[in-house]
Amino acid sequence: MSAVVNVALPVFAIILAGFLAGRSRLLGDLASEALNKFVYYFALPPVVFLGMARRPLDEILNWPFITAFLGPMLAIYVMAWALGWILHRESAENLSLQALNASFANTGYMGIPLFLTAFGQEGLPPAILATVIMSAIGVGLAVIVLELCRSAGHGIAKALRDVGSALLRNPLVMAPLVGMAVSMTDLPVPVPAVNLGNLLGAAAGPCALFAIGLFLAGRPLSADLAEIGWITALKLIWQPLLTWIVAFHMLTMEAHWARSAVILAALPTGALTFVIAQQYKTYVERTSAVILVSTVLSVLTLSGLLAVYAPAGP
Repeated sequence: MSAVVNVALPVFAIILAGFLAGRSRLLGDLASEALNKFVYYFALPPVVFLGMARRPLDEILNWPFITAFLGPMLAIYVMAWALGWILHRESAENLSLQALNASFANTGYMGIPLFLTAFGQEGLPPAILATVIMSAIGVGLAVIVLELCRSAGHGIAKALRDVGSALLRNPLVMAPLVGMAVSMTDLPVPVPAVNLGNLLGAAAGPCALFAIGLFLAGRPLSADLAEIGWITALKLIWQPLLTWIVAFHMLTMEAHWARSAVILAALPTGALTFVIAQQYKTYVERTSAVILVSTVLSVLTLSGLLAVYAPAGP
């Protein structure tokens, strides 16, 4: 119970503070967008870069973890696509966003701050690796489908160029890749760069969590609740359950990495899904509803997992 109080309560309290600030319009209508961009482009990338650059590559690329986290994510993606087709006969564009909402964990904005609070800097590599997987594979799948739909008649080469360009501009993809390159050279990161990264990175946790609250405050709950319900159930129940089966019963994994895979899989739908939906003007209202409902309900599911897996703290 102490882990819930010491770890989960501060995390969700910051989200609540952001939500209340958004509801009261204390920071103005543009605050959410500005804070999100600060976190996305300036605060989180140094955390991810330093987390990769200052560790041996074989410690970071934990293949059992990648299998345990990525395999269930792809399984949920396929299940959501199938359910969306069976239940709603959606278009391919909508199906891709349904599948993304059901499988895309909020590892960057919520996972990294949560792991910093629960496990400290040394326990961060699983959250960083999961963020790379979400950004490269999760976003990549959605963008590929959406670009193929939009580029119908223009050839697959154009779609693949657009996908590659989008991934190269993604700081949460490029920062760990650059960090891995530095790790491979076995060269130390200059002290001024470390200090700069630590200063910016210190803002990542609270700012990312506060940004989630601001984001949720501006999202209306206007969607089919039955549809939102089964998508949320896949995200918060079935994805961590499948991950637990793979991590604890099918693979041999270090305890921290196995526990981390389950916690990260149990995170609510990430805010990046809304960015994609808004950019392509597809599935926007339902995406915002899934983010809102899954984040609120994750207070219960994550608190339960942290009570079992997280240290009690000081």
